[in-house]
Amino acid sequence: MERIDDKSRKKFAKYVSLNILAMLGSSCYIVADTFFIANGIGADGLTALNLAISIFSFIQAIGLMVGIGSGTRYAVSKSRGERETGSQVFTNAIVAGIAAGCLIGAAGLLFAGPIAEAIGADQITKGMTSTYLRVIMFFAPFYIVNHTIVAFVRNDGNPKLATIAMLAGNFSNIVLDYVFIYLFKWGMFGASFATGIGPVISICCLSIHFIKKQNQFKLIRTKVLLQTVVDFCKLGISSFVNELSTGAVIMIFNFLFLGLGGNTAVAAYGIVANVALFAVSIFTGIAQGIQPLVSDYYGRGLTDQLKTVLKDASLVALVLTAVIVVISNVWSDGIVSIFNKSRDAQLQSIAKEGITIYFLGFFPGSLNIVLAGYLSAMEKAEKGFIISLLRGLVVIAPSALLLSKVFGMTGVWTAIPVTETITLLAALYMTRRIIYPPLSSAEIPQSREL
Repeated sequence: MERIDDKSRKKFAKYVSLNILAMLGSSCYIVADTFFIANGIGADGLTALNLAISIFSFIQAIGLMVGIGSGTRYAVSKSRGERETGSQVFTNAIVAGIAAGCLIGAAGLLFAGPIAEAIGADQITKGMTSTYLRVIMFFAPFYIVNHTIVAFVRNDGNPKLATIAMLAGNFSNIVLDYVFIYLFKWGMFGASFATGIGPVISICCLSIHFIKKQNQFKLIRTKVLLQTVVDFCKLGISSFVNELSTGAVIMIFNFLFLGLGGNTAVAAYGIVANVALFAVSIFTGIAQGIQPLVSDYYGRGLTDQLKTVLKDASLVALVLTAVIVVISNVWSDGIVSIFNKSRDAQLQSIAKEGITIYFLGFFPGSLNIVLAGYLSAMEKAEKGFIISLLRGLVVIAPSALLLSKVFGMTGVWTAIPVTETITLLAALYMTRRIIYPPLSSAEIPQSREL
C-alpha cells in the first residue's frame, strides 16, 4: 500500500489552489460585465445581461464537457501507460469542439432575436439581449477550444500555465470592458465583445506549452471517431450538467421573478447570481483541481489516496463556504450597492434578501460540486450526472415553483438551499457505495453454530 506522504499533500494543494485561482479569474467574464453594464448602461442592461447568461452558460457547459471529459480520458490513459491515445483524444476533442461552436455561432447570427424573446426579453430589453447573444455565440468555438486546451495542459503536468492563461484572458476582459463601454461607448456590444476576446487571449498563452515542446499530446491526422467523442462526453457530462444547471436555474428564476417583481426583480436576481459566480467558481476550481489526481490514483488503483483526496477537498470546500457566507452577510449592503448605481431601494432590498438566503445553499452545494467532479474523474460518469441533474433541474424546478407559490420571492430564494440539501443526501449515498462497496455474500463472515 502506497503511503500518503507530504508530496501527495503538496500536489493536492498545488492543483487545487491553482485551479481555484483560475476559476475565480474565469468568473470575471460575467462579473466584470455585470459591474460595467450596471454602472455604464443601467438596470435594463443588467436585466438583459442576466437573460443572456443562460445561453452563455450553455456554451460554457459544452466547453467544460468536452474539455474535462477528454482531459480525464487523457489522464487515465496516461496513468495506465497508454500515452499513444492522447493525441487521438485531443484531436477528436478539438474537432468536435470547433464543430459544436460553429453551430452555436451560426444560430446566434441567424436567430439572436427569437432566442432573446424565448428567454424572456421584452420590448425594453430585447435589443440589448439580442446584441449580447449574437456576439457571445459568435465566439463559441473559442470558448470550447480554450476549455479543451486548458484541461489537457493541466493534465499534462502544467497547471501553472493553465492558470496563467485563464487569468490573462479574464483580466483582459476587465480592461476591455472599461475601454469598450466607458471610452468607446459601445454599450452591450462592447461588453460582449470584450468577453469574447478573453478566450482568444487565453489560447495564445496556452500555445507556449506547444512552442516549448512540453506537450505529450498534439494534433494529428486521424479519423474523428464518434465512439471517442461519445466516450469523453460521458466523462464530462457532470461538468456539462453542472454548468448547464446554472443557466437552467437562471432561466427558471428569471421567469418567476418577472412575474413576481418585473424587471427590477430580475436585475436584483442578476446581482445575486453573478456575485454567486465567485463562490461557485471556487468550488468548481476544487473539483477541477482534484480531477488529475483522482484520475491518476484511480488508474493506478490507489484506494487510500482516493479517500484522502475526497476528505481534503470536502474540508476545503466547507471552510471556504463558511468564509464566503460570513463575508457576504456582513457586507451584503455594500456588495449590492456596487451594482446599484441608481440607488433603487426595491432592487437593494430584494438583492440583500437573496444573498442572505441563496448563499446558505453553498454549504451542501459545494459538496455536491466536489462529489460530482470526483465521481466523474473515477469514470463513474453516470453518478456524477445524476448529482448534477438533481441539483440542476429535477429538484430545483419543482422546488422553486412550489415555494414561490407559498412564499413569493422569499420562496424562490429558499429553493436553492432546499435543492442542494436534498441532492447532497443522494450524492453521499452514491459516493459511499462506491468508496465502501457492500460486502458480497462470500465476504460476509458466517457465524458458527455452538
